[in-house]
Amino acid sequence: MDKEEFPRRRRRLLRRLDGDPIAIVPTSLMHLRNRDVEYPFRPDSNFYYLTGFPEPEAVAVFIGEGRRSRYILFCRERNRAAEIWTGRRTGPAGARRHYGADEAYSIDKLDKLLPALLANRERLYYTMGRHPEFDERVMGWINDVRSKARTGARPPTEFVDLDHIIHELRLFKSPAEIKAMRHAARVSAQAHRRAMQTCRPGMMEYQVEAEIMHEFHRAGCRTPAYPPIVGGGANSCILHYTENNAALRGGDLLLIDAGAEYECYAADITRTFPVNGRFSPTQRAVYDIVLEAQLAAIEQVAPGKPWNAPHDAAVRVLTKGLVKLGLLRGTLSKLIKEQAYQGFYMHRTGHWLGMDVHDVGEYKEHDRWRTLQPGMVLTVEPGLYIQARHKGVASKWWNIGIRIEDDVLVTRNGREVISRDAPKHPEEIESLMSA
Repeated sequence: MDKEEFPRRRRRLLRRLDGDPIAIVPTSLMHLRNRDVEYPFRPDSNFYYLTGFPEPEAVAVFIGEGRRSRYILFCRERNRAAEIWTGRRTGPAGARRHYGADEAYSIDKLDKLLPALLANRERLYYTMGRHPEFDERVMGWINDVRSKARTGARPPTEFVDLDHIIHELRLFKSPAEIKAMRHAARVSAQAHRRAMQTCRPGMMEYQVEAEIMHEFHRAGCRTPAYPPIVGGGANSCILHYTENNAALRGGDLLLIDAGAEYECYAADITRTFPVNGRFSPTQRAVYDIVLEAQLAAIEQVAPGKPWNAPHDAAVRVLTKGLVKLGLLRGTLSKLIKEQAYQGFYMHRTGHWLGMDVHDVGEYKEHDRWRTLQPGMVLTVEPGLYIQARHKGVASKWWNIGIRIEDDVLVTRNGREVISRDAPKHPEEIESLMSA
């Protein structure tokens, strides 16, 4: 990521803070996996968005003083013994030199210095409730300032949730962010292609997952954006299936929902294909409906369109298709109004995508669906899931679960499907698998 990207973000944030402000943004906490083994650390998305700083035990403070606005970073000190065991540390001097901090201090000095930084500030921007222990520290600093009232010190008189401001900034992707997301999508698409080429009856779901993870790692994406979903047969009808431990059978479908993370930016792609490389007539009939719904939904992604337009388009095609297959009966308008499709399609057609796979940003403004604008990135992912013994459904349809998901950037003139390299047309899938 271009180093100028982070100062630009900080300037955009500070322009949105009013009233002699101070803003506090801590990074994520380390978490134990078991006993003394920790999960791999991943910075808090808001914190990383503003700082680019990758280490744990860090807090960013932003103080608005007009042209003299300050960015202060608290982080771990350099420690030779600790670095031998757990890796290099940047230290306060490195934070100033490499991460653009105007001032940087040891994290051990946070409790000592924060009350003085808070004193006589009119407005505190901070998100309460995410880290309860850190919330207590913030209130302790406020009370410390209150205790010094006789010296003329006063605490902030207004507390403002910082999330909404940062989330609106994050909703609109910069060229640097889009570049990172395109890379994550390209790597993820290649992983899906590899899965199609590798898959054979008799393999285990986790073996296909291993092929996906191999492709992520070899392209520099050291972690998935979320636990991969690799579900064959009946497991394809479980929306967030992650056990990935069943054998794959010829004649079944395999649904894979997997995306890489690159420089803290996510891809999110789903493809569904036959384990043996050939769609059966019933599988193809359902697949064609989902694909038609997805293409219709993607057509609705454009500047000026309401957020819900892709979902409405997908629901219409899916419901019409279910009637054609004999899985629903009634008039199209009435079935849509009564949401009769929800027995087979129980989720929405997409979500924002960015640093988080279910990324931040409001979906409504003043109780109305917000308008799509250039720079937004969203997923488009309709599906149909026909579980075994579904009431009134013939057994030939059982255990067909299909979802097709792409990542779509809103552009000035329409849209760009940044995950387009992952095959989704049936003939293309069958050709790739037969080769």
